[in-house]
Amino acid sequence: MAAQQPELQQRSVVSSFIISLRGSPRVALFRRSDSVNTYRHRLAPISGTIEPHESPVAAAWRELKEETTLTARDIELWRHGKSYTFSDPSIRRQWTIYPFAFRLKHSDEGGRGEEAIKIDWEHDGWEWFDLRDIQGDEFGVPRLADSLHRVWFEAEMSGEASQALRSGLQQLKNDHRSGSHELTTIALTGYRDVLVHLRDDSNWWRTARMAAWHMCKNGRESMSSATQNAFLAVLSDLEKLAGSGLDNGSAWDYALDVVDSHLEKRRAMPARVRDSFTAYLNTTFMQMAESQSTLTILTLSASSTIRDSILDAFASLPISNLDIRILESRPLFEGASMASSLVSEFQTRFSSRLDRHLRLAVYTDASAAIAADGVDFVLLGADCISSEGWISNKTGSLPAVLAARYASPSVKVLVFSQLEKVAEPGSQEDHNAENNDPVELMTPWLGSDVKGLGILQKQMDTPPDTSNCVVEVKNIYFEWVPVNLIDRYVCEEGTVSRKDIKAKAYQVKEKADRYLGSL
Repeated sequence: MAAQQPELQQRSVVSSFIISLRGSPRVALFRRSDSVNTYRHRLAPISGTIEPHESPVAAAWRELKEETTLTARDIELWRHGKSYTFSDPSIRRQWTIYPFAFRLKHSDEGGRGEEAIKIDWEHDGWEWFDLRDIQGDEFGVPRLADSLHRVWFEAEMSGEASQALRSGLQQLKNDHRSGSHELTTIALTGYRDVLVHLRDDSNWWRTARMAAWHMCKNGRESMSSATQNAFLAVLSDLEKLAGSGLDNGSAWDYALDVVDSHLEKRRAMPARVRDSFTAYLNTTFMQMAESQSTLTILTLSASSTIRDSILDAFASLPISNLDIRILESRPLFEGASMASSLVSEFQTRFSSRLDRHLRLAVYTDASAAIAADGVDFVLLGADCISSEGWISNKTGSLPAVLAARYASPSVKVLVFSQLEKVAEPGSQEDHNAENNDPVELMTPWLGSDVKGLGILQKQMDTPPDTSNCVVEVKNIYFEWVPVNLIDRYVCEEGTVSRKDIKAKAYQVKEKADRYLGSL
C-alpha cells in the first residue's frame, strides 16, 4: 500500500514588485534573511500572507510599509497580475500568489526615490535588476519569473503587441470623464490593436485572454465590470479559433471581424435602454398619476443615455411640464455639463412645441435634500452592479437617494445600465475605492481664496513619519448604493429585478472561469 502523501498547507500571499521606469526598466529584489522561515538567502519581491478579511491589494500595501517603509507618497499601484496557484512539496505548501507592481516615484513627483527604501529584519539587502533579465528561478524564490511576468506582460508579448496593450491601458487610466459604456468601447478598440499584432504568436489564444484580463484589471478597475463582460463575449466568439493559429489569413480576418461586430452592436445599446424607460413610464408612471401634468426627476453626473431617455419618454407622455433637478457632481462638475446638454437637446427637439415646457435647476451636491423635495424619480447610472444588486456609481449617489427617500417617500429610484455592467459574485467585497488626484478637488478652493488653505497644503506635504498631524484630501469618485434603496433596473432587455441581476452575475462567473480562470 502506497504511503499517504502529506497534506499541503494552503497559503495565500501577495508578491509586490517595486519597479523603476526611469531609463531602462528595473525591478527591486530583496534577499531574504536567516530569520525568515522559507527560502532563506533567495531573492524575492516584497511578500506576505493575506490576513483573514483583508483584500490582496490591502495586504500588498501593508507588507510594503512594514518591510520597506514605502507608502503612497513614494510608490503608486501600477499593475495587478493574474493570481495563480502552485505547490512546493519540499516545504509542504501550496501557494496562491497575488502579484502586484508598484511604480517608484521620483523626487520630481513628490517621492523620495530609492532612498525611501528601508528594509526590515526579513531582508539582508536588496538591489536593482533589469526586468528583461528575470527569466528563471535560478537565484530567486520559486516561480519568481512567472509572478513578475504577470505584471510585466512585455516579457511574453512581441514588442508591437505589448506597445498596443500599454497604449490602450494608458488611455483608459487617463480618461476620467467617459462613462463605463464609452470606456468599454475604448478598451475593445485598443484590444483590436493588440490582436492585429498576434498573427505570428504561436500561443496567441493565451496571449489574447491575458491581454483581455489586463484591459479589465489595469485600465480603470472601478469600471471594469462592463469591460470584462464585453471581453467575455468577444472571447466566446474567438474560442472557435483556439486550436489553430492566426497565421492563416482567414482566421486572422475573422478574429478582427469579431471585435468589429461587437463594437457595432454596442452602438444600439443606449437606444434599447431608452426604449425600456419609455415603456416603463407609459405603463407604470401614468397609471400612478393619471392626472399629473408634470414629470419631476432628480439626477446627477452626466449620462447621454439618461439625458436622451428623459427626453424620449417626455415626448411620449401626455404631460406638458418637465421638471429636472441636477446635482453639480464635484469635482469635475459633470452635472453642469449634463444640464447644458439637456437644455440644448430640449430646445432642438421641442422648440416648436408650445405645449412642452422644461424647468431645470442645478443644485450643489450638499443641497441634495432640497433638490429631492417632491420628485417622482431619482435616475442613476451604474458603473458596476454587484451580484446582490448594489450599484457602484458617482459619489453623491447615496446621499441623493437617501435624501429623496426622506423628502419624497413615494419616489422611485431607477438605475440605468446595460446588463454588461453586472459583475460576477464577490465584486462588491473586492471593490477598491478609487481615490484620485486631490488637486481636482482643491482647484475650486484655489480660485476662491479659501481661508486657511495654505495651512492644509503645507500639512499635506509633510511626511507622515515627521509629524503627528496627518492631513489628506480625499477625492473618491465612486460609492455603493444598497439594493434595498433601488426599485428597478432599466436595461436593454426592459426593466429587471434583483433576481434577474443575480442570475446574470452567475452567468458572468461561469464565463469568467472558462476564459480567464486558467491563465
